[in-house]
Amino acid sequence: MSTDTSTENPETAPAPSPGAAPAKSSTGHRRLLTRRDRITLGLMAGVPTILHVALVWLTALASIALAFTSWDGIGFDSIHWVGLQNFQQLFTSNPQFWPAVEHNVIWFVVLILLPTPFGLFLAVQLDKKIRFSRVYQTAFFLPVVVSLAVTGFVWQLVYNPDTGLINSLIGANKPGHYIDWIGDPDLNLWAVLVAASWRHAGYMMILYLAGLKGVDPALREASSLDGANEWQTFKNVVFPTLRPTNTVVLVVTIIEALRAFDLVFVFNKGAQGTELLSILVTNNIIGESSRIGYGSAIAVVLLVISLAVIIPYLIATFRKERRA
Repeated sequence: MSTDTSTENPETAPAPSPGAAPAKSSTGHRRLLTRRDRITLGLMAGVPTILHVALVWLTALASIALAFTSWDGIGFDSIHWVGLQNFQQLFTSNPQFWPAVEHNVIWFVVLILLPTPFGLFLAVQLDKKIRFSRVYQTAFFLPVVVSLAVTGFVWQLVYNPDTGLINSLIGANKPGHYIDWIGDPDLNLWAVLVAASWRHAGYMMILYLAGLKGVDPALREASSLDGANEWQTFKNVVFPTLRPTNTVVLVVTIIEALRAFDLVFVFNKGAQGTELLSILVTNNIIGESSRIGYGSAIAVVLLVISLAVIIPYLIATFRKERRA
């Protein structure tokens, strides 16, 4: 019996029909991306990258360069190199700088000590799959969705000395008994921090709730079999597994504390005891003085403070994870 071993010449092989599947290569893999697909993917990845570099990195580098200059923002020919003069003036002769630094530190301490643990508490309770947990999640997360400017206007109504909710409840809305929560330098910073904490707690709740969803249920079951109660299980089993989430929470809280601007600006434009570094940057760059170089110097200080706190913590955290 003879077997036909003849093969067709590839050059004379018939072309595939228009509706046929794409031909396979010699290695057996389909050619998935056409030239048009590669161009589309290049645009999808390239355009956001270019915008990010132009609007974030280039502007950041430009701010660092402008921090060593004197510029009123009118024409590039008016830029003059002054070296460290802006920083020297900032550290020695600006009466608002050190109070602003102190207020930013207070902002961070309050956010990390009050709303962050409260957000963790809410996450733990909602992780127990109680009834109407979705409703509670929505209610607590709603302040995060609302614009900070709108949040500021809402809390302005709450703190209004004449018709505000708080003064009405405590009977301090009568002439001679007013409590000026916004205008009193001894009270306004703490009043703003209450509004900021109200929003921050919902943010922390969502972050911790996502971390709790990733905890292996077998760990809790094993701890329960060993006789540990709910608190011991959380302290010794659940919380250590939330280390990546804690890293994110710390970085987010630092960023929130340093970029705080909207609430304070809506309340009283950062005056009379609510000075912040972000307010000083805005007042110098887009204010009446238009001191672009001086405002950039404050922005550089703000950047250095954030990096000095975040980078060492991230390095230490990653080293611990590698050793583990």
